Order: sequence, then structure tokens, then C-alpha cells
Amino acid sequence: MPAGIGDTVRRKEDLRLLTGRGCYTDDVDLAGQVFAAMVRSPHAHALIGAIDVTAARAMPGVLAVLTGEDARADGLARIPHLTAAGTPPDIVLTNRDGSPVPAAPHHVLPTDRVRHVGTAVVFVIAETIAAAKDAAEKVHVDYEPLPAVIEATAAVVPGAPRLYDDLPNIMIDAEVGDAAATAEAFARAAHVTRLDTWINRVTGVPMEPRAAIGVYDAESGRYTLYAGSGGIVRQKRELAAILGVPDESVRVIAREIGGNFGTRNSFFPEFALVAWGSRRIGRPVKWTCERNEAFVSDYMGRDLTVGAELALDADGRFLALRTRNLSNIGAHSGSYVPLVKGVGLVTGGYRIPISHISARAVLSTTMCTTPYRSAGRPEVIYVIERLIDKAALEHGFDRVALRRRNLIPPSAFPYKNPQGITYDNGTYRAVMERAMELGGWKGFKRRRAETRKRKRLRGIGLCCYLETTGGYPRERADITVHPHGRVDVVVGTLSSGQSHETTFAQCVAEWLGVPFDDVHVDESDTDIVKEGGGSHSARSMRLAGIVMGNASDLVIERAKKIAAHMLETAEDDIAFAGGRFTVKGTDRSVGIFDTAKAAAADQTLPEDLRGPLAATCDETIKQLGFPYGAHVCEVEVDPQTGGLDLVRYTAVDDVGRAINPMIVHGQTHGGAAQGIGQALWECCTYDAQGQLLSASFMDYAMPRADMLPTFTTDISEVLTPTNRLGVRGAGEGGTTGALGAVVNAVVDALAEFGVTHIDMPVTPEKIWRAIQSGKK
Repeated sequence: MPAGIGDTVRRKEDLRLLTGRGCYTDDVDLAGQVFAAMVRSPHAHALIGAIDVTAARAMPGVLAVLTGEDARADGLARIPHLTAAGTPPDIVLTNRDGSPVPAAPHHVLPTDRVRHVGTAVVFVIAETIAAAKDAAEKVHVDYEPLPAVIEATAAVVPGAPRLYDDLPNIMIDAEVGDAAATAEAFARAAHVTRLDTWINRVTGVPMEPRAAIGVYDAESGRYTLYAGSGGIVRQKRELAAILGVPDESVRVIAREIGGNFGTRNSFFPEFALVAWGSRRIGRPVKWTCERNEAFVSDYMGRDLTVGAELALDADGRFLALRTRNLSNIGAHSGSYVPLVKGVGLVTGGYRIPISHISARAVLSTTMCTTPYRSAGRPEVIYVIERLIDKAALEHGFDRVALRRRNLIPPSAFPYKNPQGITYDNGTYRAVMERAMELGGWKGFKRRRAETRKRKRLRGIGLCCYLETTGGYPRERADITVHPHGRVDVVVGTLSSGQSHETTFAQCVAEWLGVPFDDVHVDESDTDIVKEGGGSHSARSMRLAGIVMGNASDLVIERAKKIAAHMLETAEDDIAFAGGRFTVKGTDRSVGIFDTAKAAAADQTLPEDLRGPLAATCDETIKQLGFPYGAHVCEVEVDPQTGGLDLVRYTAVDDVGRAINPMIVHGQTHGGAAQGIGQALWECCTYDAQGQLLSASFMDYAMPRADMLPTFTTDISEVLTPTNRLGVRGAGEGGTTGALGAVVNAVVDALAEFGVTHIDMPVTPEKIWRAIQSGKK
């Protein structure tokens, strides 16, 4: 069976995962291990007074009860979150008053105050998990409650409760673009449309809640952390920094991740606590998060308040965009990436010559927000796509015609948007037309009429999205060809469901001309993986493809020299194809595994050709990638109840080269489900005191299979010129296109009631209220 680039191949991972043979963090059990539990704050904002651990320490089986003062005494540093406010070629946000962009600190255990419900305040270690939980209940903490501030709009008001004595609530107050030129464009515009909206806060809800095991070896002074994350090299460096030890004193192992979506990319306090706890007691320490803990202590995503305006001329050409983006980053500076990425892409795939963006990042007494699937891009694409539909309604344009008129044409590439980001290439309009064709756009009026006979409402929505993929720019691949017929590929990415074991093997199998089943990919252990950025921002295949390809070239180059020696000919006379080195014009040849065997055993080879047949490529690649696509959604609404059925969903995504089309379709299905979930059901909701009201599956509404239609998906493959594979990235487009497509469809269904917008999640109650308001 073919198993190269572009072939549909069953995933190598599936047999292991579907038959229960995977190894998740909680599956790891070590000799002599003990268990940990957290004492978590019930307050959103409070000063920490005395902490009485006497009774807890006296409980049977208790080995340690540790506080923030213990951590400080042992020299544990704050978590070194990667909070960068942008690096080229991304947008760089700088405070308009010239002050440096600060970072609100995040300690593994606080000593002064808690700043969100669920903050770990005390770390308990015992012989059993039951003993640890019992002891945690005996800990008494004196709290002095302080006022909470939940919404970003409230946190920026003068006199709002401050989270830090030495820091303002506003971490970033930046502006990007030409304010004067934008104002002039709006002044001469024939039409202006405004949208005020909030992109709701959500969380990843991974299949396996977080877990971690820390092991300290006193003899070597070395720490080992078992923990699923977004990238083991990053976690290794961050753990070393917190513990104050050299990087080489830390080893991180991650096998199956159990779901990520970005929420596991940043470092969590518990990862450091289990390693530190192991050093304190001399035994492995294991902690497994319970689902209710996860809701309050997992990093969250989105939470962006936006006020946006679009200026159009009399013919519907876009003149300028003006927007205010206010990002609620929570209690600590976990990441500024969503705000940065969103600013760079506010104009989407449209020709909008001028823009001006106000961008602010604000602290609040809620859990941190960090990059969540397609960080920052779904939010701003949602805004521009809602603006376009709203402009069509308000000013008498056809919403499809507006998009056709303003999408960037192929002839305009490379295209520099007004924020300074240069897009590579694409056929944006053709993809939109294909999505409309597959989505049955032309037959919609007939379906709407049929729906009316059943006394229901029907709407159809369109969203044209543009992605930007970047992330950590450094990646490394090590490839070794073994004499016994095996190729090992070590890469610094980390799969959390993206099928790297399959797609990476497809690439290397084709380049080296070896059987697909003979290629084995390893990303799981920092004793093997020396460098790499993990998986985020759809970077894995794009960057790994470059370094794996270059390492493969180096392997072939060296093997060619060995083959020339074996075949007693000049190197220039050797041709390589299909895994064999052949003397040109003859039938004399050797296979690549033969050359590996010779390199290991043939003493007649020149010294520089002996040893393992292996190569390494380590590169820093700052070129961005730009996936794009179009989604069409169709909904039915019961006007009596506001109940909504999602009846059709179509997605066409251009990912550049599709290494394995089946996997790309799967990524789109999963991404669309996440985006639809946010649009219709999911929301992290706090009350005024900062208590999380959506802290269980009783209150946090997840999409289920029976709530979703069968997806129609198609792949466009316009190769990007920015890398050898032509890959753009496939992991996030499904989510990015979903928000706008779904909400546009709902608003279309309700247009007869004068409804022009509903904030997400678009619940039945909101729909019913909008209909009742329209009737009045």
C-alpha cells in the first residue's frame, strides 16, 4: 500500500490507543510513589493570613504539608511564562506611553494573596490519595477577602480593585496602525457599520485531566517529570528555572497527552510541586487532577471584548477598519499571544487598506487565559465576518457579493495587510465558492420555504477565514538509519492527537525510499529530544517538515558516499531513487540499509564515513504560514422555544500540501466541533464574587456527537512557497471558521425579527429573547 506524502494511510497510533494500550500520565506508576492533593482557595481575591498545618501534619500517612513560605525558603522561582507581546515577523505590541510591558508574576504557591478561585495554596503529600485528601481538609487558612473584578471592562475603570500593589491592572495598552488615516477614511465613507461584542471565555476540557509525577534522584541530583503537555523541551527549561538548577538536571517524559488544544502548553504549578515534593521527601510524588479541580485550575481561553467599525464606500468596497480589543488575561500574565495574533489578523483575508487597533491586556480575578486552539485568530475573524454580514443587512448589500468584491485576489500576493503582516499566497474567493457549492447555497431558498411550512425558521451563514501559523521558531530533527531495517526519527514537536507518528513517517519514508512501517517517530523524552518547540500554532508539520527534510538530505548525501565506496565507483556516478543507490547506466545497486550496515561494520570505509548513518538538522525558521478557508453553516430554529438544530455544516480548507488527507479531514471535524461548541454552548461563567458557576459538566455545556450534523469537508491544496512541502498547517482552521459561520447562520434565521447580532454562546434563551424583542 502506498504510504508517502499525500496518501491516505491509517494512523499508526490507532491500534495502540483504541485497544487500551496507550500510556497516559496517570497510567505511570513508580515504585515507592506517594500521592499529593491541593488545598485550593475558595476565594477569588483574598489576603493570605496564617496557615495552620499542625493537624494536617499529624494525620496518619502524611509525609509533608508545604506552603508558599516553604517554597520561598527553598528558593523556588516564579513560573517563567512565555508572555512575549510579539516578536517579528508577528506584530509587536508596545505601550503607547513608552513604558515596558510588564508581566504579573505566577508562583507555584502564593505567599501574599490569592487572585482566583482554585489557586493552590497548600501542597499535601501522603502515602495514599485518600490520606492526602483527608489531611488537606484539616489545613486551616486565614483569608481576608478582597473585592473581586471579573470582567475586563470593569478592571480598566479607575478605582477598580487592583490585583498587585506594584502593578496596574492594564498590562498592555498599545495601538497599531494609522489613527489619522483611518479617521479620514471613515469621514469620507458612504457607510459605516459598528459591532460591539464579547467573545466568550472557554476551556479545553481535555479527555484526560492533568496529571504529573515528579522523581528526584539524590545520587545524581536529577529531576524527572512525567507530564503531558504541549512540548517537553519547553517544560524542561521552565522546570529547571523554577527549581534553580541547570537544564541538564531535568528530564521530562510525555507519552499520550489526552487532549491539549493549547491549554496544556503553558507550565502549571503542579508540575513543579511534584518535583520539589519528591526532593523534600525522597520518593516519587504523583498528582492527578480531578475534573472539578480542572475546571477551576486549567488555563482558559478567549475572553475578548471588542468594539469594531467597518467603513465602506458606496459600492461596498472596504475602506478602513477600526477596532478596540480588550483581552482578559486573568490573574497572572500567562500569555499575551492571543492578543498579539489577533491584532495582526484583524483585517482577515480582505483588502482593507487602512486600520487602527487599540489593544489592551487586562488582569482580573479569574483563571489565566492562554492560547487556546488558534489563539486570537477565531476571535478577530469572527468580528470581521460578523461586521460584513451586519453591513450587508444595514446598507442593502448582498453579503456574498461584499465578500467577492473585497477578498484579496491571487494577483495581489504577496500581500501586506495594513498591520504589516505579509501573506504568502492563496485563492480565497475560489475556496469560498467551493464551500458555497458543497454547502448547497443555491438551494437554500427552497429549503427555507420547506422549513416555514413546519413553522420553523432557517438560516444560512458563511465565514471566510484566514489563519497565521508561527509559534516557537526553532525546531530540530535527528534521523538514524539502522542496519537491521529501521529508521528512527526524533523531533522536538509533541503530538496531542495530530498523528505525528503517521504523517512524519510518511514524509521520511518517501524521502528515504524506505517502507512506511520501518519509520519510527519519537517525541516523548528530553533525554532523546534535545531541542524543539512542541506543538502549537499549527507549527508541527510545517517546521518539522523542513528539519526532517534537511536531515533526510544529509543522510542520503552521506549514504551516497558510502554506496560509491561499496560499488567502487565515483560518487557522481551514483543515482538515488526508491531507497536504492544505483550506478548510472547499470543494474548495480545497494539499498540504504546496506549502506547503514557498511557504515557500522566495514573497516575499509574512510574514517569519516564510519559509524551510525545519521544526521541532524536544527534550524530557526521565522517565516509565518497562512492557512485559509471558508465554512458554511445552516441552522433551524423553533421560534416558540428558541431551540436550535444545526442541520448542515460544510468546510473547505486550504492547508497547502495535505500529507494525509484523512487526517486533515479529521482535524477539521474536531476543530469545527470546538468552534461550534463555543458558538452555541460553551462558556466559563463567573459570578460577581469570582465564583466559577460552570465548574462541572452539569453547567459547562460540551458539544456531543448527537448535537452535530455529518460534516461535509473538502481540501484545497495551493502550495505555499515558504517551505519544501508547501504545508500551511491544518490543525486550527476548523475552529477559526466556525464561530462566524454559526452566528451568521443564526442571525440570518432571525433577520425577519430585526435581529442583527447575538453574542456567543447563542443559547435557546438568547434566541427566544431576541425573537420576543423583535415581535415587540
